[in-house]
Formats: sequence, C-alpha cells, structure tokens
Amino acid sequence: MAHNLEQILVLITADKKLDRDRGLGELNRKINNAEPHEMQAVETALTRFLQDSTASWETHQGALLAAKLVLGSNLSSDHFAAELRLHALHQLNNNEARVRLAAGELLGALCKRCGPEVYESSKDIILEGVRCNLERAPLNEASLEEQNQVHALTEKLARSQKDEGGASAEQIFHDTAGWKNLETWMRCLQSVIEGCGQYFLPHVTQDLLDLVFQALTHTNRFVRETGYYVCGTLVSCSTMEGAEDHMESDDGIMTDDNEILQHGEQFARHLAEGLADNWSQVRLAASVATRKFLLALPDGEARERFNAILLPRMCLNRYYVAEGVRIYSQETWRAVTGTQGKRMVEEYICDVVQYYVAQTEADNHAVREAACACIAELGSKIDSDVVRPYVNVLLKALLVCFKDDSWPVRDAACIACGNFVLCFPDEARPSMEALYPLFFANLADFIPSVRQGSAVALANVAKAYGDEAIANLFSKIQEGIAGLENQPNTTEKYSEFDSVPAQFGVVKRLRDNDMELHSDKQMYSCGSLAPKMGRGSKGGCMDHQFKKPSEPWEFCDGCVQLLAELSSQQDLAAQVATILPAVANATRKQHYAQYVVLLETVCKSLPVIAKNIGKRHFKPNLENFFDAIFHALSCDNALCSSAASLCLLELGQFLGPNILKGRVENYNPSYVDKLLANQCAAPY
Repeated sequence: MAHNLEQILVLITADKKLDRDRGLGELNRKINNAEPHEMQAVETALTRFLQDSTASWETHQGALLAAKLVLGSNLSSDHFAAELRLHALHQLNNNEARVRLAAGELLGALCKRCGPEVYESSKDIILEGVRCNLERAPLNEASLEEQNQVHALTEKLARSQKDEGGASAEQIFHDTAGWKNLETWMRCLQSVIEGCGQYFLPHVTQDLLDLVFQALTHTNRFVRETGYYVCGTLVSCSTMEGAEDHMESDDGIMTDDNEILQHGEQFARHLAEGLADNWSQVRLAASVATRKFLLALPDGEARERFNAILLPRMCLNRYYVAEGVRIYSQETWRAVTGTQGKRMVEEYICDVVQYYVAQTEADNHAVREAACACIAELGSKIDSDVVRPYVNVLLKALLVCFKDDSWPVRDAACIACGNFVLCFPDEARPSMEALYPLFFANLADFIPSVRQGSAVALANVAKAYGDEAIANLFSKIQEGIAGLENQPNTTEKYSEFDSVPAQFGVVKRLRDNDMELHSDKQMYSCGSLAPKMGRGSKGGCMDHQFKKPSEPWEFCDGCVQLLAELSSQQDLAAQVATILPAVANATRKQHYAQYVVLLETVCKSLPVIAKNIGKRHFKPNLENFFDAIFHALSCDNALCSSAASLCLLELGQFLGPNILKGRVENYNPSYVDKLLANQCAAPY
C-alpha cells in the first residue's frame, strides 16, 4: 500500500488532468480499505501540498479534490477536517478558477461531515465574497492587459451596433463578459447549502435571500444563470431527508414554518423572471429551480398560491426553440401537473392568455414563435367555451406576428390562425379580410416550410367556411399555377438558392458569397446577442429576416401543396381532379433553375392526392405525370430523385404494381426498366 500510495499521490498532483483524474480514481478505490496509519500519511501529504504556496495550481486542485474524497471515508480525523476548512477558505481566492471551484466543493463536503457549524464559521467570508464580486471594479483599477481587451471589445461592439438600433456596446459587454470571481463564490455557496442539506433551513434569512436575489437580477447572464442554480439548491433543502421535521407540528400536520415556504412569494416572483429570460441558459437554470421549488411544496394546494405566475411561463417553455429548455419544461409539466394540465390551464386561462399575448411582443424571435405555438394549442386543445371570450385578443396578437420580420414567427402565427379559424369560425370571420392576404403571402413565401404551413392553415379555412372559402381558394390555386408562365429564365440577386427544407432555410449561392454582405461584420454565437436586439434588428447566425420578392414558381409550389391539403375533403375530389392537368402542365416548364423543387413537391403531393380523391378521379390524370416523375427519378438533385422514387412506390401500392406497370408501358415502354429498377431498389 505504501508504494501504491506514493504513486497515487504523484498522480493526484500531476500536471495533466488525465493523470489527476486517474489518481483520484485510484485513491477512491483504495481509501476505504486503508489502515489508520496509511490514512494519516495521506492526510499529512495532502496538508503539505496545500500549505506549499509555491506549488502549481494543478497540485492545489488535486489536493483539494483528494481531501474531499478522504473526508467521505470513516477514517479521516477531526483534526484534518479542521485544517481543511482553513485551507479551503484560503484557496477561494486563488487566481485559478478550477482551484476555487474545488475549494468550494471541499467546503461543501466539510459541511456534510461536520454539520452547519462549518457554514456558521465561514458564513461571513463566503457571503462577503459574493457581495464584493457582484459589481465590477472601475476599469482604471484593472490590469493594463484587461483594460486593452475591454476597450477592443467595446469598440468592436460599438461599430457593429452603430446603425442597428439595438443594445449599446456597454450593455452587451456587461451582459456577456466574464464577471470576476463571482461565479465561483456562488458555486461555493451552492456546495455549502448542498452539504448542510436540511440543516441549512434555519440559516435561510432575508439577508441571504436578498443577496441571492440580487444575483438573479444581475445584468450579466452568467451571474443570473449561476444564481438560479443556487436558488434551486436552496429550495431543495426542504425536500432532503429530515426536512419534514421543520415542516410538521406536534400533531403531524404540515405547517408553513418551513423557511422556504415562508418566502414562497419572493421565490415565485424571481423564478417567473428567470423563466422569461432572453438567454436560453438562464431560462434553463430557472426551469431547474422552478421544478425543485414546486416539487418541494407539500401538495397541490400549496402550489396553488404560485400557479397564476408560474404556470403560464412553464406552459410556454414547452415550445421554446432551445431543445434543452423545451424538453426539460415538458418533463416538469408532467411532473407538476400530472394528468391535470388541461384543467389547470383552463382554471388560469386569464393569466395564461395575458402572458401569451405579452410574449408575442418579446424582442426574442424564439419567444414570439413559442407564444404563437402556445396560442395555437389553446385553440385546438382547450375547451372552446373557456377560450371563446379571449379569441379576439388572441387573434389580434397573431395578426401582428403574422407580419413579423422573422419567418419562423410568421409560420407559427399562420398555423395558429388556421387553428383558430377552424375552432372559432364565427369569432374569426371579422378578421378574414385581413387574414386572407397574409395566408396567400405565406403560400408564396420563399421558405418551403412556410408555404406548407400556409397550405395547412388554408385547408382549415376551407373546412370552417365551406363553399364561400373553397371558391376563393380554388381560384387562387388556378391563378398560382397559371402564373408559372411568367417565371423568368434568370432571377434577381439572391434568388438562386437551394430552397429545400432546412432547419433555418440558409440562403445559398450568390448571397453566401456576397463580399459586401459578409465583410467587416460583427459575428455572433448562436442565440447569443441576437435575442438582445429588437424585433426589427439584424444579426445572429439564424438570419430569419432575409427577404426577397416571391417568384411565380414559389407561388405555384405553395398552390400544389394547398391542393394536396384540400384533397383530404371528400366532397372536393372532383374539383381537385379538374386542376391536375394544369399541375402536370406546370411540371413541363423547366426553363428556370429551381424547377426541381417544384418537381419534388409534385412527386410528394401526387400519392397523397391520389389516395384522397380515389382511383376514379385520379386514373384519368395518371399518364400526364409520367414524364415529370421519370425525369425527376433520374435527376441529379437527390431530394427530387428520392421523392420521385417514393412516388412510384406509393402509386404502385395504391393502384397495384401490375396496373401501374401496364399504364407506364402503354405510355412509354422505355420507362418500364426504370420502374422495375426502382421497385428492386426499394428497401421494402
């Protein structure tokens, strides 16, 4: 053991992290079987490492983490624990952040072993460390290197914001730059709270809460994020083992004597702010704290005090664009509401509607998009009588979002309006005069998913208003398909792009290589500075605000998708069939670069239309599409070729393989080999 112990100590203090991690793993495996004299040797060595002021930060970090492991064993001495408290407090001021984090974790381990007395003796130092780091020192007190870095960054930000009308350079700097040692002091406080567990509850004072809440409202997002994690740990104290002793009276009845419950309104108010923060990381940290807070409450009756403020925000975050926030919020919703989510939304419908409408005006385009999706959910899932009094105000908010600069917001608003028209046709009728031009504008949008969303929404309009809407829609479809005659051979600047479904519809070709557009511009990380800019601002890696005039082929493409959606209504089968020859004729126009996109849409829509309108209406039009389908099958565009392949397979299943083969052979025998080869290559 002695020889192995010496090797382990060398690894623990090595320069490489991989060696230090391996040494800690070896120590963890051997420590519980060590003899008392061996443990004493380990403690002596670790104390020596921590006392050596000339040692590297790697040595100090390894020693602190090893000391944390030793404290977890039953053989560590009380004298060693007392010495570690002083070393940990000293290392909290180390220049290396990783050492400070390890020192904070060690203090937490000391609290777990020795109890809240460790916090009581260190409280003033920890809280003063947080308090002193909440504000930056004047720039003239910083080092020359730091001053130069700050000046360079703020000047760059100032140039990028000069004509944007967004946040000032100083605001952006304070929101995004690191913030001295505050994060590590906050993490230290979090570790201490975790170590004390339920015994920390008596120390939850208003002074402590004021300090934590000051971090939650800080201008810097990293500070807010860490503050919410501390807040989550704080509220978890009441759910730890033994915490029930603080919450029950002598007769076993739950009381409000718990310190967390006593300050519940303050927690809820600050959690609500975090759930609506512009930054996704802060929003996630607040979501974590919110779940812990609500699950820490004894029952549903106790949660009712906070439902009005927290429920709408939790509900909206289920549709937030950031996947981590969205998935975590969905899990929280299930954990908190169980099977009563729908009922609870109906109970607090006034608060929910008020919050959703407010969020449609948020600066962050992701929030506006989520708000539109949530409003759509109200129309389709919540009892109509509950939502009906708010239809007008919700439609008014959606109409504003329908004209948004960000295409994902326009798309979400379009789908939401379609849902509301279908669910509340009488209430929505006065808005149709304003809605029709917006629906049709989206139907011709240069983003494929926006055209698809408009087609779905207009199909709902047809279901809601019947003949009066259907006549208008078929007239527009005929106009859009016939308008392809006006498609020019060459297009305007930035129109030559791959208009295929993509997460953010990234514009290609000319625009990607436009030197004027991309030279000497400020770069932004994904979702970083863009949320801080106004609704009409530019920037961010997700350029949702790029616009160009719609082209005839795009309108034609949207009309084909609308025709496919309308074909699902059985009484429209004959009318849909009368449009199919015009669609087939449109596929023969291949004089423009993007014709493969229209071919892809036709190949995807044709099997859907065939199954919806039935064989009797579809068969007379089948041969009209063979040239287009087989041309697409051998096309260099992978998406177009794949769509044609699936189209033939689905038509074969619908009509019968032999029938399709016979019709193809009768039309053009040279296509038969391609048809058979496609069938053989099918994965099923």
